[in-house]
Amino acid sequence: MRKILSLVFSVIFTLTAVAAVGASDTHEYAPIQEKKINYKDWTFKRLGTGEPVNLREWARGKKLVLVVYLAPWCNNWKMEAPVVERLYAKYKEQGFDVIGVSNYGTERDQQIHFKDKTPPYTVVIESDTREARDQTTHYAYRQLTGDARKWGSPYNIFLMPSKLKHDGDVLTEKAWITNGELVEDEAEKFIRKHLGLKEEKNEKKEKSDEKVASQP
Repeated sequence: MRKILSLVFSVIFTLTAVAAVGASDTHEYAPIQEKKINYKDWTFKRLGTGEPVNLREWARGKKLVLVVYLAPWCNNWKMEAPVVERLYAKYKEQGFDVIGVSNYGTERDQQIHFKDKTPPYTVVIESDTREARDQTTHYAYRQLTGDARKWGSPYNIFLMPSKLKHDGDVLTEKAWITNGELVEDEAEKFIRKHLGLKEEKNEKKEKSDEKVASQP
């Protein structure tokens, strides 16, 4: 009887562990949508150096920027982070740039996330405690754009610097928002379009079509 109970408990524990792992790996993808936001200019301190970074000044001269709000401990951000890094590396020479706005995590959380290396793009800190969740601009913008998630990480905003207001608190009344993780293919098409680049050819499809055409 004890062996049977032990086996039952073992099975239950295993199933619970598997379910927990699956839940932590669940994506929260969302589409890119233009929404009214009245997005305001801000100045936050840069991760590592404490240097003040002003968004309006930082964005000047760029073609397209992605402001990504993140919590360094968040599983969904950890899943999106490689996507953002790939897009940044691929299009930074064409006028695309990324600035991360860290929330709800200490600087040590950030260092652990970036493995004690300098982030590939600019990262600033808005808040560093979880208690600040409903006190941040990040929280306010999420409420305004219909993001019902508790923590809302990641939360992505695309801005075109050439269309931002040159003065005043509000940078833009509307912006392209993603209430969740970016879908990489969709994000890349969006970036290419707003950088004025031609649609990227599907090399796999072309090779397949060439192979079919070459057959007798």
